[in-house]
Amino acid sequence: MRIAIHVFDGVEELDWVGPWEVFGVWRQLDETVEQVTVAREAGVVRCAKGVEVVPTTSWAELGPVDLLVYPGGMGTRGHLGDEAVRAWVRDRHAAGTTMASVCTGALVYADAGLLDGRPATTHWRSLDLLAELGRDIEVRPDDRFVDDGDVVTASGISAGIDVALHLVARFAGVERAREVRRNMQYDPEPPV
Repeated sequence: MRIAIHVFDGVEELDWVGPWEVFGVWRQLDETVEQVTVAREAGVVRCAKGVEVVPTTSWAELGPVDLLVYPGGMGTRGHLGDEAVRAWVRDRHAAGTTMASVCTGALVYADAGLLDGRPATTHWRSLDLLAELGRDIEVRPDDRFVDDGDVVTASGISAGIDVALHLVARFAGVERAREVRRNMQYDPEPPV
């Protein structure tokens, strides 16, 4: 299982680090899992809250992956209408990659046409934009995530952890996902 998480300037930290943690714990439990960060080009990426990260690889060097996670953040706005981004996303999808998004990463998928005629969700502030970017998208405002087979979308930041656990269950079984969750001590009970 090879997983790539896309990072870019302005990416929301927890949108990608949450799934990274889930898949990282899965990797510790199963040596056949590989995960990488990928960016359009080599070099430092500055996240939304200032964290800087050096991606593992670039688009050109990535190679085949089973799962691509496209996180959100204000940085996604610059990806909308970008033909290179659209082509890269479409090519990944056409190659049989399961495409997952967190938060406004769904906007990029909608802009590339991946969500046309499908159910999807995104951050609550961007639900209207999601509907505008595609054709006949069934916007699901109350869902934490929507699994439509080869395309999976998650709502806001913390939903990225939930969808990542869902994907572990989908690819490796519920027991493995529970083991990952236990190892992370992920028992969400918000204090407020």
